Amino acid sequence: MTQSPLARLAGPSALLAGILIIAAQLGMYVSFAGSDRLETLSNPIFLPSMVTYFIGFCVLLIALVAIYETEAHRAGVFGLIGFIAAMLGTTFLAGNHWFDTFAGPWIADAAPQLLSGQIQHPVLTTAAFASYVVFAVGWVLFGIASLRAGVFPALISIAIVVGGVAGFLALSAPYGIPLGVAITMLGAWMIRSTSISARRRGQATSDANPSATRP
Repeated sequence: MTQSPLARLAGPSALLAGILIIAAQLGMYVSFAGSDRLETLSNPIFLPSMVTYFIGFCVLLIALVAIYETEAHRAGVFGLIGFIAAMLGTTFLAGNHWFDTFAGPWIADAAPQLLSGQIQHPVLTTAAFASYVVFAVGWVLFGIASLRAGVFPALISIAIVVGGVAGFLALSAPYGIPLGVAITMLGAWMIRSTSISARRRGQATSDANPSATRP
């Protein structure tokens, strides 16, 4: 079956997303200064890591759509529900992280008292909590749907479920790493599978047309 241009991006985009997420989470983890958010923001490693993490979320969205296209024919209605939930959760959490990455430093300069945790707005708090829940539930459902579809190795699908569970705290390092590892594994597996399939098709073509290989 001929793959669409989007489906051909599934492996490379998943691999790239996973690597970006893991690298960013490691950088966030080593630069985190506990409850002192001002000190954390002043660490030269923290902001680049946050930006990398946001880029990772953007690539993850592309990878998610491409991955789903490769298994949609086997995933059924449950797979569609899992895909939509994961897409919405990733979008919500990416927006949440965008605010932390780009508005956080400005708030630290203009109104540092807002970072103390003593001033909270119920709407903002509820929206942030909802993004955590939808992200975690979405990736758990997507992992279960992938396990049911049987297109990817069961171990990778289970790893996605585990990553979804840990993903409830994905904006805090290192809890985003499990999903990053799972997506990296999936990307590497898809690239390898595509390469093997291409070689097999080429061999089948050569066997079917032996004259084509003659000088």
